[in-house]
Formats: sequence, C-alpha cells, structure tokens
Amino acid sequence: MTEPEKPSTSYRKILIVEDEEIIRNTLGEFLTGEGFQVTQAGTVEEGLKAAKDQDFHVAICDIQLPDGDGIKLMKQMHRLNPSLFVLIITAYGTVESAVDAFTRGAFDYLTKPVIFDDLAHKLKRVFEYRDLYLENQKLRLELAQPNRFDQIVGSSEPLKQLQDTISKIAVTNSNVLLVGETGTGKELFARAIHSAGPMKEEKFLAVNCGSRPVEMLEAELFGSDSPGNTQPGILRTSGKGTVFLDEIARLPMGTQTKLLRAIEYEESMPVGGSEPYEVQCRIITSSSEDLLRLVGEETFQEDLFYRLDGVKIRIPPLRERLDDIPELVDHFIAKHSKSLRKRVVSATSETIRLLMAAQWKGNVRQLDNAIERAVIMCDGTSIEPSDLPPDLLGLGQPLPDTDDLRSALRHYERLHITRVLRQWPDKREAAKRLKLGLSSLYRKIEELNIELG
Repeated sequence: MTEPEKPSTSYRKILIVEDEEIIRNTLGEFLTGEGFQVTQAGTVEEGLKAAKDQDFHVAICDIQLPDGDGIKLMKQMHRLNPSLFVLIITAYGTVESAVDAFTRGAFDYLTKPVIFDDLAHKLKRVFEYRDLYLENQKLRLELAQPNRFDQIVGSSEPLKQLQDTISKIAVTNSNVLLVGETGTGKELFARAIHSAGPMKEEKFLAVNCGSRPVEMLEAELFGSDSPGNTQPGILRTSGKGTVFLDEIARLPMGTQTKLLRAIEYEESMPVGGSEPYEVQCRIITSSSEDLLRLVGEETFQEDLFYRLDGVKIRIPPLRERLDDIPELVDHFIAKHSKSLRKRVVSATSETIRLLMAAQWKGNVRQLDNAIERAVIMCDGTSIEPSDLPPDLLGLGQPLPDTDDLRSALRHYERLHITRVLRQWPDKREAAKRLKLGLSSLYRKIEELNIELG
C-alpha cells in the first residue's frame, strides 16, 4: 500500500479526547510520530480545559465520554475556537451517528478500531480544507477593507514591491522619506502610507517647502503668535495625523533647524510665541534631489538628513514600470474625458506602443499631461498617435534641411530605431522586432549615432 503524503506538521496541534486509555495513548503515539503536537484528555471536563488553555487546529473526540456527550463538547470548543476542525470517533459506525455528527458541525468521523491509514488520509484532507478555509476568510476580510492603494494605478512588479514596502512601513507610524524624480507621484504614495497607517482617520496635510517666502512657510508649519498674524500651524492642527513636506531640500537652513527640533523633541514653538506645544503628527518628507550631496555642499543639515534617511522609500520612475502605462492611460482618459466632457474611451494599440516607447523624463505627471492634451485633440472615441504631443517621441523634430531622399530616409531610420530601442531595451529583442541581425543593429546604432541614455 502506498503511504499517504505527510503534511508539514511541525506547528499543527491536535487534541485527543478519548476515555479509553489504550486507544488514547495509541493514537497519541501515532500522531506524535507523524510530527504533530498532541495533547490528550480523557473526559469532557479535561478536553474543555485544554481547549481553553490553547488553540488547537484539530480535535479528535469520542462520541461517548464518561461525563458527557462528545458532540456537545464539540459545540463548546467551537465557541472557544471557531476555526477548530473536529473528527468524531464512534464505536458504532452507523450512518445515523455519522449524519448526526456532520449536521452538528463535525468535519468527518472515524470508527473504532481506528485504522491509522484512514486517520492519516482524513487528517491530510482536514488540513488541506482548513488551509483553504482560512485563506478564504483572509480574502474576505481584505475585500471588506477599503482599498489603501485605490488611487495608485498599475500592476507592474516594481509597483507591487513598492506597495508591499509601504504596507510594512505604514503600520509602524515612523517618519518616512520618499525619494524619486519629479513627477513620480510622491504625494500620492505619501497619502497611501497615511491611509495604511494606524492614524488613517486623522488629517493628512501637505506643504510644498519651496512655494512661499520663509516667514509665511514657518508660520504655516509651526504656527504664529505674532501681532496681526495668529495661526495654529499644521504641525499642531494635524494632531495625530500626517504632515507631508514635499521637496524638503528647498527648506531654508533656519527652518530645517526648527523642523529638526520638532522631530527630536516632539515639540515646537510658534513664530513670535513663548509657549511650546506638543507635536504628535507623523512626518513624511519627499525629495527629488540627492540630500546627501546637499549635506556635502552644506545646504542641508546633516542631523536632519540622518533623522529623515532612516526610513527611506524610493519611488521608481515611469521608465522602470512601463507595464503600468496601459492602465495609467485608461485611468487618465477616464479622468480627462469626464472633466472635459469628451467621449474618448480608449487609445489605439499603436498609440499605446508609442507611449511605451517614450522616455518620460517628467514621469507620470508628463503622461497625465500628454493624455489630457490627446483627449482635447481627439475627434473620435479612441486616441490616435496624431493626437499625442508632437515632441513626445521626437515626432516634432524638424524635417532634414535637404531634398536628398537618402538623407531624409536616414533621418527617419534613426527616429524609428530609437523608438524601438526605447520600447525594447534588450537589443536582441529590438533586433528581432526590426527584423535585423544583432550585429546589423549594433552597426546601425554606431552609424546613426543613436544615443539611448
């Protein structure tokens, strides 16, 4: 007989409630030998006490016990642990007793004398079902929760990894530094961290650190008790919420000192004030510049840098998550079609290919602007390549200043090969798409002076 496949049992706990000592011990020895953690009880009272002391995965209960009914014990244990699965042992093996056990909540039943192969198969089935049940319960809970990333569009691997990192960091309530190029959506990710954090019901307040004069910025951040300018400041009004300081590198040196004190001592002083107040908020900062370089140039405080750099998240540029472009395009089309009252609903496959081949130096913000312009220009229901900004892929470059056909063809050959190489950076794949040999592609790159940086 082929032995049943053994489940991974090192963490799985089984309770045996059986009044016949020989059967109980024999079952215990067998299950312990199979790697399960086994606890034994001989009565309803002992079984109930064991179930109160610890959570078991499976209970094996005799249907008749000296001080009560095994099925009633099963119900009591289910109240203590709803995810407990129970196998009932019966000496009779009748259809009636089995049906009764099933209708009252047992997963399966065993007949005396218990056959070990039968027990092993049924336990394997129990744990497979239990794992599936718990996974379904987890999915139901997740579906019942509001989506923390519902504003973040895309399903590429870099984006999934980023969302996983955010989920882990968000629950700690630590201060966070977001780094990435301009236009990558750092505020959007800051809001996602807040929404996934323990204070998600509290306020989220954002400030651009380079958008106003120092006096106004400091009054907005720390508050002001100056004559004619009294305001609480967002570090106070945010309470236990989140304050997002966008482009922290633009913060003046003196203001950096005040922010450092607010972070280190969890208190701040209003401009012109004499009484400090408690700072309870979480602070998330962002930068598109290299803060360590600015520390070396003595335009950013070293102490503040190390305070911020402890929990750092890099937001990838759009060129590293090109697989998200089709979803982003759909999202932006829906957004701008609604606001502009247009009936554009999609983009052609050629348009998507062109968009995926672009460099996107302005990242997601540039794509958003490109789609807005395309929706405005589109006369039908689908965006065509001609609706895109002319300079997006070098399409707006002037024609070569020559009537020579060979020069004109060389010009367009360079544009076409550049576009394909941007869309498929792997040169073997690009060569295949261009229907060129790999060596021919390298020769074309050199002859046409194609730069891919």
